[in-house]
Amino acid sequence: MRAVIQRVSQASVTIAGEVRGAIGAGLLVLLGVEAADTAEDIEWLSGKIARLRVFEDQEGVMNLSVQEAGGEILLISQFTLFASTKKGNRPSYIRAARPEQAIPLYEQFHTRLTADLGKTIPTGIFGADMQVSLINNGPVTILIDSKNRE
Repeated sequence: MRAVIQRVSQASVTIAGEVRGAIGAGLLVLLGVEAADTAEDIEWLSGKIARLRVFEDQEGVMNLSVQEAGGEILLISQFTLFASTKKGNRPSYIRAARPEQAIPLYEQFHTRLTADLGKTIPTGIFGADMQVSLINNGPVTILIDSKNRE
């Protein structure tokens, strides 16, 4: 699994002209699911995101997790995170999981992240044409790959 995590002042996702989900201060998480992903990837990545200390404490140091800061999370599926541009100019998405595998893993990730955060997490709709709006706070943007645990 691969996630782009952005610390935001606010974020929302709109589908067919209707706001599907919106948050105030917190994290916008764009999640890509790879064909090789397992329940272990879900558990590790969800825990990493929930505990990621990217919010400022009283001294102005990024020392608080989204939960400790009282923030929210907006979760959006994004298969293009597994785009390969190694050959030619048209990205290949061969590493991205097919919908029949990706949707259950995405839903399991949502369930796990909701439990780890301890509150409801709004989402987009898997495979839908979505318009995502955000105000990146910082900016703080972090890429995490469950297969490359640096």
